[in-house]
Amino acid sequence: MARLGMVIDLKRCIGCYSCVAACKAENGTPPGVFWGRVLEKEEGKFPATKRTFLPVLCNHCQEPACLRVCPTGATSQRPDGIVLIDYKKCIGCRACMAACPYQTRYYLNSIQPYYPLGFTPFEERKYQKFQRGVVTKCTFCPERLDQGLEPACVQTCITGARYFGDLADPASQVSRLLRERYAFRLLPEAGTEPSVYYLA
Repeated sequence: MARLGMVIDLKRCIGCYSCVAACKAENGTPPGVFWGRVLEKEEGKFPATKRTFLPVLCNHCQEPACLRVCPTGATSQRPDGIVLIDYKKCIGCRACMAACPYQTRYYLNSIQPYYPLGFTPFEERKYQKFQRGVVTKCTFCPERLDQGLEPACVQTCITGARYFGDLADPASQVSRLLRERYAFRLLPEAGTEPSVYYLA
């Protein structure tokens, strides 16, 4: 059985935010909702300083805490490990947000246009899949995967810092990278078994 996941090479990430922009364009998330973010930190002392970047998104955990606490079954997990939300079942209780140790879910309190003159044609089309009063998050772009494409953030990364594939396949590129390089996952002590790995 396939287990889809992502590997992010932090040595290659330059903090260009192309992944953030690609995610917004592909999924059309409302203002203030970022399924993928890039955290920044400045290290060292002048004049020997540098900035480091940490892209964060839903970890599509093997043992998702959000799934266990959802009272309506709105959160589900596909056989390949991708964690999704059914907006028709979501009641907006936000129990999943409280349970997620990675703070990668968003509550849609309102859906507003980006510009004061009203919704653009792009927003009118993209916002159709959203509704107020539900929780939303990164989906690994299943519509793209079904077409044989990579998630938008992976395809757009200008430095090739993101890799996507089957973690259960020893011959896959992601599995090879995890064998050859030192890799870590965020908050392993949470016991969620994330499917997003970082190469140090």
